[in-house]
Amino acid sequence: MLNPTTRRLLIKKFKKFGFIGPISGGKHEFMKKGVLKVSIPSPHKKEDVIGAPLLKEILKQAGISQEDWNKI
Repeated sequence: MLNPTTRRLLIKKFKKFGFIGPISGGKHEFMKKGVLKVSIPSPHKKEDVIGAPLLKEILKQAGISQEDWNKI
């Protein structure tokens, strides 16, 4: 099960999975790992919450399982 998270925590965890960024590009910033690019939500407020459904989609694009996400 996924819990909502903040953009700041999303970036912190992605870095632990070996991603770099956030990198500016177009409408959204993205995180990068090799040739893989994953768009992340734009910062609107300092503590914007990313809901579980969007987080699930972001993790799917990044190839990160929910199990692995919850371990970190």
